[in-house]
Amino acid sequence: MRSVLKKVHDGLNTRTGFFILTLVLLWIKTYAVYVNKFSLGINDSMQRFLLLLNPLPTGLLLLGIALYFRGKKSYWIMMIVDLIASLWLFANILYYREFSDFLSMGIIKSSGSVSNNLSLSIGEILHLSDLWVFVDVIILTLLLVFKVIKIDTRPVKFRYPVGVTLLSCVLFAANLGLAEKNRPQLLTRTFDNNYIVKYLGINFYAAYNAYQTYKESATRASASSSDMDQVLKFLKKNKTTVNPEYYGKAKGKNVFVFHLESFQQFMINYKVNGKEVTPNINQFYSDQSTISFDNFYHQVGQGKTSDAETMLETSLFGLPSGSVMTSYGTNNTFQAMPAIMDQQGYTTAAFHGDVGSFWNRDNTYKSWGYQYFFSEDYYKNKSNYSIGYGLKDKLFLQQSVKYIEQLPQPFYAKLITVTNHYPYELDKQNQTIEKTTTGDSTVDGYVQTAKYLDDAFGEFISYLKKAGLYDNSMIVVYGDHYGISNNHKKAIAQLLGKKSVDSYDLAQFQKVPFMIHVNGIKGGIDHTYGGEIDVMPTLLDLLGIKNTDTIQLGNDLLAKDRNQTVAFRNGDFVSPTFTKIGSTIYNDKGEDVTNSLTAEQKAQVKAQTEYVDEELSLSDKIITGDLLRFYTPEGFKATDKTKYNYKYSEGLKQLKQAQKDKPTSVLQQNNGNSTENLYETDAPELK
Repeated sequence: MRSVLKKVHDGLNTRTGFFILTLVLLWIKTYAVYVNKFSLGINDSMQRFLLLLNPLPTGLLLLGIALYFRGKKSYWIMMIVDLIASLWLFANILYYREFSDFLSMGIIKSSGSVSNNLSLSIGEILHLSDLWVFVDVIILTLLLVFKVIKIDTRPVKFRYPVGVTLLSCVLFAANLGLAEKNRPQLLTRTFDNNYIVKYLGINFYAAYNAYQTYKESATRASASSSDMDQVLKFLKKNKTTVNPEYYGKAKGKNVFVFHLESFQQFMINYKVNGKEVTPNINQFYSDQSTISFDNFYHQVGQGKTSDAETMLETSLFGLPSGSVMTSYGTNNTFQAMPAIMDQQGYTTAAFHGDVGSFWNRDNTYKSWGYQYFFSEDYYKNKSNYSIGYGLKDKLFLQQSVKYIEQLPQPFYAKLITVTNHYPYELDKQNQTIEKTTTGDSTVDGYVQTAKYLDDAFGEFISYLKKAGLYDNSMIVVYGDHYGISNNHKKAIAQLLGKKSVDSYDLAQFQKVPFMIHVNGIKGGIDHTYGGEIDVMPTLLDLLGIKNTDTIQLGNDLLAKDRNQTVAFRNGDFVSPTFTKIGSTIYNDKGEDVTNSLTAEQKAQVKAQTEYVDEELSLSDKIITGDLLRFYTPEGFKATDKTKYNYKYSEGLKQLKQAQKDKPTSVLQQNNGNSTENLYETDAPELK
């Protein structure tokens, strides 16, 4: 036994022995993270084999760099590579736990825009077991520092590092070949990062994503006006006819867009211990003058809220990785809703109780044509006024009134709530309903923050009625994205009253509310399938604003001849007939019919898949190539970003001048008397 240990020790005192030890430890921990920290959907023995194999080629390649050097430098390069790989694993463990996705260069690049208050979320996401990814780094470092393992200073034989590099390339080629056989066109057609990590590894994903980011930058430089031809052809082919029953029914009215943070459709009429969680939203949802869509899906990717806003305002999708707002919002050309409304004589304003730089809003909103952006600087704040990602909803909405009443009418106003945001924490004095009892700490607080959001919504609607704005406005309410990610399957099953949930159930779980209230309009529950990409054309048609020349990938939800295939950002889709999740096809009853489709049904699924792929691909080309700079619709003027200044002092000055130039605000109509006293809130912070 002693002789065996001595041989092992002697082996570790060679550069080759230390290299093998470091490689094996990195390999083992990467695979362990795949299995224990990610949900990659391993379906067969080949995928299991590739999952085990894929850490090895990149591990050999990266650690093999150290073998080209001699002495201490070789050892410390190995340790630095191992540390960087460990940090990358650790960061992805935290990110994946909440967002069911992997970090991208776009997300990292925009980290300054989205990092505000992230320390709270990280504290909630972090598990003690996550830290074991650093254990091998610490142990190996100590072994070297205390000379338990001694540095091998012998000269390097060049054929060894070259051999390791060649071996890594051969193994990767084999890995890629097997992956392509199991998942054809893996790198050319997939919209889901999980597939790349599952088949080729998290380190390859990092390199591939960096390449994609570089390619996107190059795409803009090489784009030309002829690239718009394919876009225009697609739009012409999928053009819908306006519904005369609804077209122009909201013409000239104010528009409120009420952004329900992380709010999902299943919460409508949901009860906890017999108590409605969202009675105010429920009442609004079932109002006879509200059109409510019960098959409306969020379509966001990594950009989450920013993707929802991008679709709402531009009818373009978010990107496969990162955020349009952070990566392209400052410099790209857009034909956005605020700019269109501005050119129709509307005042345009966005309200958000957090810093203006969050998701790069302070720059993107200028590109979209918002005249006003009321962010954190415009609101009174105290230590107990904010939670998580900004001002609590009740306080935010109550304070927004003083600016709303000054907006010349008609106006387009978007209000972004934040309290119903992960990690769903709420101080005890604001809790008015019991938590659910799924046993999942992430999920169980969700109903409490949703109830708080609903109370705030009810107070705001009450104010609109008292101030005379309710009947004179089109009120749009939508959920921006999921609040409970698919990683919480057991809890989701309990919330839905099921024993378990499958991929079809999780796809249906992506429904979010979408409601449009116009006084006197024919309301009711509309069962058409649609998503956030369809909001902009729907609103413009209701307002009677011609938009046939603008570039919008969505279609009016009220049109009778629309395509009801709803694309998800990863290339999956739902529709009234078939749902595609990965390579599995479900019918409208949620049954797996992948292997029992008729020839006609196969053709239909193929057509739907091609439609979704083209729609997503064209959206990406429009954004990454900034193609709208080559195309200006008839009657539309390109947005001049230099016109807008969102500083607090400048905003107040502009509001004051607007009262003189266009005295149509609620404040002016009320003879200069404020309506703030009409707003009633039970916010305990104000008592």
